[in-house]
Amino acid sequence: MEQTEAVVSAPFFLRGELVEGQDIVHRSRDLGVRFATPKLDLDRVVHPRTEVPPLLNVPLAEIIDFLVETGERIRDPKNVFMQECIERMCATHVLPREVVANQALYAATYLDKRKLMAEVEQNFPDPRALDQWVPKHDFTGRRSFVRAFAPRLIHVLPGNSPGVAVKSVAQGAMVKAINLFKMSSSDPFTMVAILRIMADIDPAHPIVKSMSAVYWRGGDEPVERVLYRPQYFDKIVAWGGGEAIGNVAKYIGPGFQLVSFDPKTSISFVGREAFASDETLALTADLASADVMTLNQEACVASRFQFVEGTAEQVDRFCAALHARIATRAAASGDVRALDMDMREAVETMIMMDDEYGVWGRTDGKGLVIRSDEPVDFHPINKTANVVRVDSLDDAVKYINVATQTVGFYPFDRMAVYRDRLASGGAQRIVHLGEAGPSTIGNPHDAMYPLHRFVHWMAHEDGIASA
Repeated sequence: MEQTEAVVSAPFFLRGELVEGQDIVHRSRDLGVRFATPKLDLDRVVHPRTEVPPLLNVPLAEIIDFLVETGERIRDPKNVFMQECIERMCATHVLPREVVANQALYAATYLDKRKLMAEVEQNFPDPRALDQWVPKHDFTGRRSFVRAFAPRLIHVLPGNSPGVAVKSVAQGAMVKAINLFKMSSSDPFTMVAILRIMADIDPAHPIVKSMSAVYWRGGDEPVERVLYRPQYFDKIVAWGGGEAIGNVAKYIGPGFQLVSFDPKTSISFVGREAFASDETLALTADLASADVMTLNQEACVASRFQFVEGTAEQVDRFCAALHARIATRAAASGDVRALDMDMREAVETMIMMDDEYGVWGRTDGKGLVIRSDEPVDFHPINKTANVVRVDSLDDAVKYINVATQTVGFYPFDRMAVYRDRLASGGAQRIVHLGEAGPSTIGNPHDAMYPLHRFVHWMAHEDGIASA
């Protein structure tokens, strides 16, 4: 007797109300698992412009206190909403259960009063603009008032990092936005779980009334040509791959802007100082492996390419040491997935061309290092590192472009020598090798201050000040 494939339920959350139903069946991006959602009611996800945003006159301090309490609830191991979310997500997400659960717990540490205030203070020269019309005078005597007005945002969430949901809901609340979150097929659960936790704290809170989370298939024109309009929303905050960003971009026009966290590639620069001793080589390889394995190499900050300055013999030693450390981290992660077919075929071809490439490991998802003289023409992922030998790190600078996000660098005392050239090439961040994951609170993200971009800046000009 043929077994019926299980269908995972994925409810919506619309401005304070949980909406359940299994009207439409979808398939997840990575695993092809079926999940069911309610029918999308477009009228309910649009907040009329004739109504002032619910959070507009709620003090920022009160919003942050509410976010902090939400973080405490997310981290509570007995929280039924998060436990239910994790169980459902494990059916649709490519990452193992432990990694998924740890991501949510780690992401919730962002909901800390000091961190949230630091984020605001770095994004806004005068944070009062979020709470009030700030008076200004210029040198000609003209008087005005300026406010960071609450925007109307559609957030297109990524599928590779459930933790983005926590950051997105916090940032959307701190700018007092009306927020519509489009969830991904890999994770149509986390955002709804967070909003249910908020509603459990206070179902009438303006934060709860300002947020909706739904799913539709990306590129669904009947939905997107209705919602992606300046009549309803100010900006799309989009995370995702090139296809997803390109799909969103075609709707952008006057009055409707795109804030894009688009596809990025992170890399490593390793100087010849790594070969000063066996101990230094071992340390450098371990630091590089930490960057490769950030979020099991699913995150944009995870290193894909390592440009190593040295002789052929030295770089091969680095490759062997790096592979050993990646394999150890891969085994500890519990994530064992063979490389996809295209990557397997490419790597198998390289193995046969051993005069041009060096390969350490296999295509079984347990760790792989490929050594080449130029970057490979595919995207290393799933615990795969491409080590590119260079005579000088100067030769590696030509590979920097606007899609280069994070550059992990060793030795640390040479970072200042290269940072201007890396920025000129388009890179957005340089860090110590091994520290691709953590970041300074409030720093720019993808070469911008996001909260400053999110808001609708409004000026009230009030003429010449009286003498």
